[in-house]
Amino acid sequence: MGSFQSLCWIINLMISLVVLVPTISRRARLILGEDFRSPEILSEDSVYATRATVFLVVMFCRSFSVLATKVFWTCGNKIRTKCCHGRTKEDDTQEPPCRRKLPKRKDEALSMSNLVFQSAKLGQPGASEEVKFPTISESICGRGLVMRSMSSLRFQSNALLQSWFTGSLKTLVSQIIILVSALPLLRQSACTSILLFMVFLIVTIFTISLCLISLIIIYVSLCDKKTTMRNNNPLKSKLKLIKSDENFIAVVFQSCKINDVNEWMVDSGATKHICKNKSAFTSYSATMGDDEELVYLADSKTAKVHGKGKVLIKLTSGKTLSLNDVLYVPEFRTNLVSVSLLVKAGITVSFDCNKIVMTKNDVFVGKGYCKNGRYVLSIPKLIRENASYLIDSYDVWHARLGHVSDSYINLLRDRGLISSGKKLTLEKCDICVESKQTKKSCPTTHRESELLELIHTDLGDLKNTMTRGGNKFYVTFIDDFSRYTKVYLLKSKDEAFDKFLVYKSEVENQLNKKIKRVRSDRGGEYILINDFCEREGIIHEITPPYSPESNGIAERKNRTLKEMMNALLISSGAPDNLWGEAILSACHLQNRIPYKHNKRTPYELWKGHAPNLKYLKVWGCLAKVLLPDPKKRKIGSKTSDCIFIGYAECSAAYRFLVLKSDVLNCNTIIETKNAEFFESVFPLKPEYKTVVPYRESEPLKENTFNDEPSNLRRSKRPRIEKSFGNDFYTYLVNDEPFTYSQAISSKEAPFWLEAIQNEIESIQKNKTWILTELPKGCKPIGCKWIFKKKFNPDGSIDKYKARLVAKGFSQKQDVDYFDTFAPVTRISSIRTLIALASIHKLLIHQMDVKTAFLNGELEEEIYMMQPEGHVVSGQEHKVCKLVKSLYGLKQAPKQWNEKFDEVLLAHGFTSLEVDKCVYTKIKNGVCIIICLYVDDMLIFSSNIELINETKSFLASKFDMKDLGEAKLILGIKVIRKDDGIILSQEHYAEKLLKKFGHFDVKPVEIPYDSSTHLKKHRGDPEAQYEYAQIIGSLLHLMNYTRPDIAYAVGRLSRYTHNPSGDHWTALRRLLRYLRGTMNYGIFYRGLPAVLEGYSDANWVSDSDEIKSNTGYIFTLGGGAIMWKSTKQSLISRSTMESELIALEVTSSEVEWLKNFLAEIPVGTKPTPSVSILCDCQSAINTAKKMCYNGKNRHIRLRHKVIKRLLKNGIISINFVRSEGNLADPLTKALGRKMISETSREMGLVSLDYK
Repeated sequence: MGSFQSLCWIINLMISLVVLVPTISRRARLILGEDFRSPEILSEDSVYATRATVFLVVMFCRSFSVLATKVFWTCGNKIRTKCCHGRTKEDDTQEPPCRRKLPKRKDEALSMSNLVFQSAKLGQPGASEEVKFPTISESICGRGLVMRSMSSLRFQSNALLQSWFTGSLKTLVSQIIILVSALPLLRQSACTSILLFMVFLIVTIFTISLCLISLIIIYVSLCDKKTTMRNNNPLKSKLKLIKSDENFIAVVFQSCKINDVNEWMVDSGATKHICKNKSAFTSYSATMGDDEELVYLADSKTAKVHGKGKVLIKLTSGKTLSLNDVLYVPEFRTNLVSVSLLVKAGITVSFDCNKIVMTKNDVFVGKGYCKNGRYVLSIPKLIRENASYLIDSYDVWHARLGHVSDSYINLLRDRGLISSGKKLTLEKCDICVESKQTKKSCPTTHRESELLELIHTDLGDLKNTMTRGGNKFYVTFIDDFSRYTKVYLLKSKDEAFDKFLVYKSEVENQLNKKIKRVRSDRGGEYILINDFCEREGIIHEITPPYSPESNGIAERKNRTLKEMMNALLISSGAPDNLWGEAILSACHLQNRIPYKHNKRTPYELWKGHAPNLKYLKVWGCLAKVLLPDPKKRKIGSKTSDCIFIGYAECSAAYRFLVLKSDVLNCNTIIETKNAEFFESVFPLKPEYKTVVPYRESEPLKENTFNDEPSNLRRSKRPRIEKSFGNDFYTYLVNDEPFTYSQAISSKEAPFWLEAIQNEIESIQKNKTWILTELPKGCKPIGCKWIFKKKFNPDGSIDKYKARLVAKGFSQKQDVDYFDTFAPVTRISSIRTLIALASIHKLLIHQMDVKTAFLNGELEEEIYMMQPEGHVVSGQEHKVCKLVKSLYGLKQAPKQWNEKFDEVLLAHGFTSLEVDKCVYTKIKNGVCIIICLYVDDMLIFSSNIELINETKSFLASKFDMKDLGEAKLILGIKVIRKDDGIILSQEHYAEKLLKKFGHFDVKPVEIPYDSSTHLKKHRGDPEAQYEYAQIIGSLLHLMNYTRPDIAYAVGRLSRYTHNPSGDHWTALRRLLRYLRGTMNYGIFYRGLPAVLEGYSDANWVSDSDEIKSNTGYIFTLGGGAIMWKSTKQSLISRSTMESELIALEVTSSEVEWLKNFLAEIPVGTKPTPSVSILCDCQSAINTAKKMCYNGKNRHIRLRHKVIKRLLKNGIISINFVRSEGNLADPLTKALGRKMISETSREMGLVSLDYK
């Protein structure tokens, strides 16, 4: 730019000389006496005029170029200043940043705080030497941010000002030269003089304008730069390394301004943590004597390191960050967290454009935000371990009060209703953002001055998600004066009227006032309320159509309750079916939160006194609940792990959902006040299953993230919970009532009453009893109502069922009954029939017998008391003489089976010899099969007309329910596909995993690790009750549809009486395998249509075991129909003996299966011999031998069974390699590949199989 200006000045000088020299020469000739008006002189004047015109044009261009140059330079400086925040004085003499070579690697560029490093030995400030690194300004084209010092900005502003004034003066001087040089031309002719005068005048005005514009731009630029310097307040920062004898020990960052002494900045260039606030240290040791260290600040001053210690930082995530060996430097202006030390501690630090995220083992630890170019941690407060009582912070009260706004919390604190720390403004809460949305508020309306003057009501709809009790709706009633709210859960909308009657009776009795007006929308659920209000003299105000704002109080209250409910569910990780508990808790909290206009709570206006909020807890947190009678447990835990889900309505107690207990049933609800809360632990949230954060309102525990092994001491004074009430009681709150009185007084009373009436009608229709006088010497038995909900496969309620049962436990054998045996079909029979259906393309239909046990006819005289709630008026003294069997009687199952057997045999059916609950019949060459399991039956046939005929016959004999094609039998889903049938228990596996808290675990590919060697535990059992529950649930799954987990379940079931930690580890692995294969089912393709068996044994695999394992499996139609994994009852001395014992067990099952198939009138007859495949050649040879030796005489009887079956052609034994033996995974743990291949051969496939 300087070269261009110089060139302009040279051209200007040359043109000036060309114009001025002839002019001076002409002046001289005039002075010597030449004629002024001569033609020569006139011609010269025209030349001079032309030259002057050219000169003026050139000078005009020159002046314009000067202005353009200055404007361009100014704009460039402003843009560069905004991008770079300026450069140092030394940098201005160097090459522009964009022309320099950029760093090629990421590590060549400095971190956000690395501008200048100076290293010095401790105690030698004069020996510091400056170490140059690439500055961020060198990489501005690709990097972005550069920090400038104040001196740099001041230097550049002065240079800019000087340049502008110099240019302006040069422009003015040039214009004066032009005017002086052109004065002789004014002596020309009039026209020429006027023309030139006008040209000069225009040029002069333009030049003056240029000068004024230049001065204005200078002034605006200086004002803008002062404002920028004052507002941005850029950092005067330097970094210095303090070098000890061998290692660098700290990186010191000095900031010009830090407002918060508790603010912690994350620095990637720091090698040590530094703190300026001594009160933040939980443990501290002063530096004395020769151990003193110095830190050099940016202004060349030194600061002393006064000591070292530990600092605990409570993050907004609820977790605690422990920093060890933190330097205490009170002269420092901010607190530093070293990124390198965090990384060494296993914490991953990720920087983003405006935030920082810290994780450990993929678990979220904490976060921070970019503030004035610095990354600062988001922390609510610091933790001081030596504090006996920790004041609850704002975020804890924010969670306890259901995520209300900070203004309400401040209002409660000002009134002294809650105790919290420093009054702060809350940061933006993620839960609030996710759960709340805002609308423009409607205009305010008149507010009543008395209680019950006006009641607002509205109905909320969550019908897509039912509560645990089957509720789909809720209704709210809000008092206009106090805004006190009541919420009732509803199963259907028509219950709203009943709840209004309950509400009216309660509030009018408590307040001794009458409801004057009720305001609602035009919903159909309020029609009955309208009629009632007319009779009672209550004004029912109905809003206009499509104008929800007319009922704004109720609409806004419902929205507020839903928002808080949603916040509670999200923050705790609770399932959606707990929305009922959440919305009741939200209503409880809303009644205790003050309104802004009067600063009083609805509870206070309703009750007349301020509420006590010290009992409030964070919804969904973990609680250790004291068992009902701890004196009964002399050894072991006296508490149960529960989830806090609300507040008891009619007692001073909390409501809990049982999570884990050896005494109480899991997933039941209890109410009690004796509990210890852990308000930062949410067991239902996935990230809290592996990491347990610090609970702020409890004594400090070792649940922190340390950069070295933790060694925290325990608090000497545990926090004492204040009394919540005087009365104590604990009782189970189940969804299903236990007694008749509970049923008719529960919220679901209409459904239970309907179910009771249906049961009574069935009994009367069946003529189960007759009323009579009780004979002398006879004693009647009692009866009881049993209430049960039946659910659909998707978990929704199918129906409410009430069953009247006799108290058969009071019956005496050989007096009231003689025999009780009743057969049921085997599950292997059902699987075999379904395999045959896939082979022969049979249809499968299902029917259910209503009140099956009422059909059996009694042979004994039994008297029973009349059922509760249905005692005949005027005949209260009479009893029921049972004519037919009733549920609960000892002989009821036997009598029902005999009745059903009698009816079917009379109709031409034949029962199988090997399974008395399977009936067959052939009509017109078509076979029909009935399989009965108590009161559920499956009907198989290839002819739909024959199936319908059989259904009609059964319906004429018994009270039946036609379920159509089979979908669900004994909890097994029957899925019909074009190429086969799938049996699956996916819904059962899912329920099992959710019940025991293993639904959100990481799946594994093998059920049992071969490196695991379990032994009997001699110490105290660990959670024996829950261990047995899980094993029992897995046994059901394994016996029905999952042969792949047979070995693992069988092995783990041996330690049910005394499980240890190792047993629990193996069990959890099995549950993780089940999570990954949850949707597996047995697929019967129809091929091969040949029955095959596999046998295997594992001889004494562990030193703790002295008996071998036997496993066998049979396949038909491409899927497994029978399998078993068990421990042998006989001690074997070799592998051959154990394999021979397994062959004998397998052969016995073959005989049963062959007889079963022979009696079913479908398929090839006679049934061919069944091939049994074994992977032990010596066992096969021994089984085929006809003689014995001294080594195997003790298993002679078992050998004899095998030899008989071989001789009769029932079985054939063949060799198969271990890789192809499907019974191999039933006797030992295998690898991933073998598990996958054998499971596929068993017929196990995913439900999305195509």
